[in-house]
Amino acid sequence: MSELIVPSRFCGPPTSGNGGWTAGALAALLTPHADGEWSTIEVTLRQPPPLDQPMPVTDGVATDASGAAVAEAREVAGEPTPPKYVAAEEAEAASARYPGLTQHPFPTCFSCGTAREDGLRIFPGPTGDRSVAATWTPRSDLISDYHVYEDPQPCASLASTWSAIDCAGGWACDFGPRLMVLGRMTARVHALPELGHRHVVVGEMREQSGRKSVAATGLYTEEGTLVAAAEQVWISVESADFA
Repeated sequence: MSELIVPSRFCGPPTSGNGGWTAGALAALLTPHADGEWSTIEVTLRQPPPLDQPMPVTDGVATDASGAAVAEAREVAGEPTPPKYVAAEEAEAASARYPGLTQHPFPTCFSCGTAREDGLRIFPGPTGDRSVAATWTPRSDLISDYHVYEDPQPCASLASTWSAIDCAGGWACDFGPRLMVLGRMTARVHALPELGHRHVVVGEMREQSGRKSVAATGLYTEEGTLVAAAEQVWISVESADFA
């Protein structure tokens, strides 16, 4: 048994954990990296992750104080298919069109919140049909102990990397007018992003049906090398549930 704690800094909605950060932190407990890469991990979020509360983890399942499952992680075969790379200059321009700059349902979100100076501040704006993009330069407060590049550099943590490829999928699925939370995320991290280096985040809607939206996201170096990819399921929710 191990333990998962989501510090309040890593919130999505104000009172619960950012889905990508929570999923990445749980994935880190499930499979330590080997030779600079991680397995493909699927994480299903069963309820909003509580903040600052120890959650016991057994066999990849994190539970709350009542024993109910909060998140479940498992290793799966294959790799997510990411959206195509978007040039850094185009992604930078897209950020200026980020819908969250004028209206954001969760402005304190660690990944995409506009009210967070200590967040990732990834602002994915539209680049074309069903896709969004943004740039992101990891800062030193996201440091990881893993040095996985040929010329070792400090890198962002695995949880922050999952968070970086979280919200772009939601914004690609009209997250602003269609309030949603992450229900499932399947991700593969090829290398942790180097601190101080500009990266590109791309999100793409794949399909929508009823309350469910399916999206894919990718994290690339500025030059276009794939760093991490994810496929996601987003679930529409009522705003009253996250007041």
